[in-house]
Amino acid sequence: MSVRVYVPRDASARSLGADEVAAAIAAGAAASGRPLELVRNGSRGMVWLEPLVEVVTPTGRIGYGPVAAQDVPGLLAAGLLDGGDHPLRVGPVAEIPYFARQQRLTFARVGAIDPLDLAAYEAEGGLVGLRNALALSPAAIVQAVTDAGLRGRGGAAFPTGIKWKTVLATEAPQKYVVCNADEGDSGTFSDRMLMEGDPFVLLEGMIIAGLATGATQGYIYLRSEYPDAAAVLQAAIERARAGGVLGPDVLGSGRAFELELRLGAGSYVCGEETALLESLEGKRGQVRYRPPVPAVAGLFGRPTALNNVVTLASVPIILARGAEFYRDFGLGRSRGTLAFQLAGNLARGGLVELAFGVTLRELLYDYGGGSASGRPLRAVQVGGPLGAYVPASDFDLPLDYEAFAAKGAIVGHGGIVAFDDTVDMAAMARYAFEFCAIESCGKCTPCRIGATRGVEVVDRLIARDRPALQLAVLRDLCDTMEHASLCALGGMTPYPVKSALQHFPGDFGLQTADDGAPRSS
Repeated sequence: MSVRVYVPRDASARSLGADEVAAAIAAGAAASGRPLELVRNGSRGMVWLEPLVEVVTPTGRIGYGPVAAQDVPGLLAAGLLDGGDHPLRVGPVAEIPYFARQQRLTFARVGAIDPLDLAAYEAEGGLVGLRNALALSPAAIVQAVTDAGLRGRGGAAFPTGIKWKTVLATEAPQKYVVCNADEGDSGTFSDRMLMEGDPFVLLEGMIIAGLATGATQGYIYLRSEYPDAAAVLQAAIERARAGGVLGPDVLGSGRAFELELRLGAGSYVCGEETALLESLEGKRGQVRYRPPVPAVAGLFGRPTALNNVVTLASVPIILARGAEFYRDFGLGRSRGTLAFQLAGNLARGGLVELAFGVTLRELLYDYGGGSASGRPLRAVQVGGPLGAYVPASDFDLPLDYEAFAAKGAIVGHGGIVAFDDTVDMAAMARYAFEFCAIESCGKCTPCRIGATRGVEVVDRLIARDRPALQLAVLRDLCDTMEHASLCALGGMTPYPVKSALQHFPGDFGLQTADDGAPRSS
């Protein structure tokens, strides 16, 4: 009887030698005459254990990690294929505390199955939401998503139901569903992990979006820096089409939905929805003036439901389990779960899916294990390179859209990058302007010119060149960029700058006034 062994095909695991590990296990099993079923799964999200090898035993899936190719002979000799004891054995994967304490809804299958096995996907609860949606009217699907409280997981947190309702209500001979898979924020990787580990859930979510809005054509706009995700998605699309899930007769319903994968050229601003649409149309990736919004006039001027990967992948569970089930996770207006991504100076980086309301302290210490350097954590940047810096004094702040907004911060895509007490926050503020200057599409003056001037002003402030004047200019510049930029790239660049000034004035050579504002000494 053959033994089933899982070795991840996720890009992070492959970069750490997973392919070589898989080959070594296959060769070792063949040499011993032991029948082997080798499955290339997605990552469980425990990046510090990658490559994580899992062996199916009568007592469950036993994990070993991190495994290098040179470890394989010793592992096989110790009884790897029977779950034998070894220093790299981490025990039953489902019982590892980091993993066991999570609330996995959207990522429930990631790491558990072969991502390209449509039958395995369906056996683990896939396509239930789509079959339920096929029995509903478009308005009823939209209402379910609205009642669940699902908001965009790409950063803006706009209610998904409202967006879909607008597309549904707008008359047009052709409508589109577009997935924004241009995951460009530093410290974020949840979209990539999901596309590589459970691509069919994204496809299912897009088909449901089509049923809800009247769209019959979908596009996935993927960053070209994700070749592994591109290969998995293309294969998944072909298998879904062959299995009758995509095409002119979705699951025999008589309803049509087609899907294509398109690759972007790597521009950060193409993560902004209108610049993405310009690029998808074959034009230069520049932000559009609004109105009209994409839900009214989007791709090729037609109504377009444009959402990011995790948003669309969250839809099937809402239709499968009900709006109330999903809404019961989270708090306030932040409902459901979010895949938080732990990166930077942390002992245990990786992905953690939990309901909204968990605190930064829980994520950083209970899951992340504190700093990798062993030094105190000083700050974290939440929400990508344009997110605010949150000081250690606010680590008990619950991760909730409104709670963060009240602090001048954002939850964004759920990326969390940690820094210890050696970080120079003035240099980090300078980097925010520098990043914006490089990535600006150049369409609006506040972003195009403001970011370049920002670098210069911060340099003069750090050099102690008339600091009171530089501080005044910097405040005016931030105010102009925040309120006059065409899109969030320029509009949010002041977030990390202002938060660094507010919480770490000493790094700029400034003092804190009685009202808490930074001032020159």
